[in-house]
Amino acid sequence: MGDIKGYNMPDELYYHKDHSWARVEGTKVTVGMNDFFQKEAGDVVFIDLPETEEEVSQGEVCGKIQSRKWIGKLVAPLSGEITEINEDLEEDTSLINSDPYGKGWILIIEASSLEEELKNLMKGQAVAPFIEEEIKRAEEEKAKAK
Repeated sequence: MGDIKGYNMPDELYYHKDHSWARVEGTKVTVGMNDFFQKEAGDVVFIDLPETEEEVSQGEVCGKIQSRKWIGKLVAPLSGEITEINEDLEEDTSLINSDPYGKGWILIIEASSLEEELKNLMKGQAVAPFIEEEIKRAEEEKAKAK
């Protein structure tokens, strides 16, 4: 597991700059929100998900995630058709906080342009500088809010 400044960012996953992650198995891609997102958001209280069979494009907002603090966007890390959504989240949105890479997965996409689009995501060594930048940005926003 890749630990970056206290955030768990598993090395085998791909990450979108809007904090969604992608676990790629063939053309099937499981999507969720990363540890940085869930820690910044705090307790997730509501999730608005797209329908199965909906087509999404890489970078497109395809859902909303609401915590006690704010509403965040679920951005599709890859293009394709949504084949499954995690219905357990309708009963228990806290799974996104307690197990973001396991039981807190959000949806599965049958990817349509996998090879091409993976180049637009971060993986491995590229993730650390991104998270460090996001930590800095979050700290600056908190300082402004005071």
